[in-house]
Amino acid sequence: MRMSENKTNNEHSDSDHDETNSTTVNQHVLPEPEKKKGKWRPSFIWLIPLIAFLIALSLAVKTFMDTGPTINVSFKTADGLVAGKTTVKFKQVDIGLVRKIGFSEDHSHVMVKIELRKDASNFATKDSRFWVVRPRIGTGGVSGIDTLLSGSYIEVDGGKAQEKQDEFKGLEVPPVIASDVPGKVFFLTAGDLGSLDVGSPIYYRRINVGQITAYKLANDGKTVELQTFIQSPYDKFVTTDARFWQASGVDVSLNASGFSLNTQSLASIIAGGIAFGYPENSNAAVATNQSHFNLWSSKTDALKVPDGKAHPIVMYFDQSLRGLAAGAPIDFMGIEIGDVKSINVEFDANYTQLRMRVDAVIYPSRLAQGKELDPDGSIFKRFIQNGWRAQVRTGNLLTGQNYIAFDKFPKAKPAVLKMRGDGKTEVPTTQTELSGLQAQVSQIADKLTKFPLVEIGQDVRKTLNNMNTTIETTDKLVKQLDTKVAPGMQATLEDVRKTMRSTESILSSDAPLQQDVRRALQQMTRAAASLQLMSDYIEQHPESLIRGKSVEEENGQ
Repeated sequence: MRMSENKTNNEHSDSDHDETNSTTVNQHVLPEPEKKKGKWRPSFIWLIPLIAFLIALSLAVKTFMDTGPTINVSFKTADGLVAGKTTVKFKQVDIGLVRKIGFSEDHSHVMVKIELRKDASNFATKDSRFWVVRPRIGTGGVSGIDTLLSGSYIEVDGGKAQEKQDEFKGLEVPPVIASDVPGKVFFLTAGDLGSLDVGSPIYYRRINVGQITAYKLANDGKTVELQTFIQSPYDKFVTTDARFWQASGVDVSLNASGFSLNTQSLASIIAGGIAFGYPENSNAAVATNQSHFNLWSSKTDALKVPDGKAHPIVMYFDQSLRGLAAGAPIDFMGIEIGDVKSINVEFDANYTQLRMRVDAVIYPSRLAQGKELDPDGSIFKRFIQNGWRAQVRTGNLLTGQNYIAFDKFPKAKPAVLKMRGDGKTEVPTTQTELSGLQAQVSQIADKLTKFPLVEIGQDVRKTLNNMNTTIETTDKLVKQLDTKVAPGMQATLEDVRKTMRSTESILSSDAPLQQDVRRALQQMTRAAASLQLMSDYIEQHPESLIRGKSVEEENGQ
């Protein structure tokens, strides 16, 4: 090293000397320096890039070792997603990063390329679900509020399948139930969706035990299929005999027992809901996963006893059936035994006018002695012979809804039960009470029309004229009393007043007459006392009437 340094110093000194002499030597060519070959030795300065290369290589190897599979997830929009910044999370733990965002071939959706971590490679399974977490307001509440500050991210729900997959279709709405929540899935079939939606709650004895996870229209387009999830341990209460019904809104009833209001919760009023239960004394086994049930419109329909065999009947009415609609009940002595199916107009060539035809069904099994209402039986025929008829009655005065009642009418015209060729039984009917009332009103109106109201009016007019004449005579008499009799009566009243004043002056306590009468009464009292003494003495001395008083008695007195 010291030799090389000396050589370098000599070279620098020679170069400096040449530069100083370059000013003096202009046209002379200098001889080329002689190159001496020596042995090359490495310098320590080359260790720095070598170390940097090794560090970069180790980081690259570590990154390669930590990098998991790359998957592609399609979304309708890339709202809130940023390549290189948006993370993928599972239970708020970062497991990947969005690397690239592009379009599909038809530009109908966006393709998001996600790079997962090595320890998160098990999320690239067939049944994994991906969705973008954004601020949302739904029936289940408010979610994703934290993304207002941190930004949107992709949440993943890991599947349990063993089959790997790298292409996924992202969810636009977060799933209601995570795949790791224990419970069972059940399917319900309903006539329509009503106010239900994904996330609507499911209640058992007013406790929220599950939710609706999905719904779709059936293949035939006539029903709606709902997918529900009942959490554990409540799923054991779903038996094979379970009944599901819609618990949306408020169930209000007004009957003979009073007013009743029934609802599951405030959430079911707003977002709809489903409740389930089972009939009394039910001992059915626990339902298996993915069992199918019917969804009833009300609790009453869900828990009622099966109706049994339906018997179709036909009824004809000679009146308007306004207020009677399909679904109206058929009542037998206060018990609902059937309902109306359709209402039509029928014209009979042998009939003089149109008839209203009502097709209905009755369920004899709804009564304890159901055979008595079997239209094919002899008992029902005897009912008709004894005056039982079908009649339209008003069920609600406020809404004007009507129903059909089977009742006994002793004055009904004779009729028989007819068996039609189409298998339906024709039940005889009678007019409604309102129709009878209208007939009575018409009869009264006819009688009023025949009543001699004109003659009565003329007589009343004459009577009123006579009364006017009498009133005029009375007015004249009153005037005469005012002009002639009244002044005389006034003078008489003045005389009476004077007499009363004189009487008052005579009868007053300090009047002279009163004093004289008082003195006379006193003297009469003294005389009566003397007579009393004299009678007592004569009674004791009767001889005094002959001899008179003795000298001793006179002196003694």
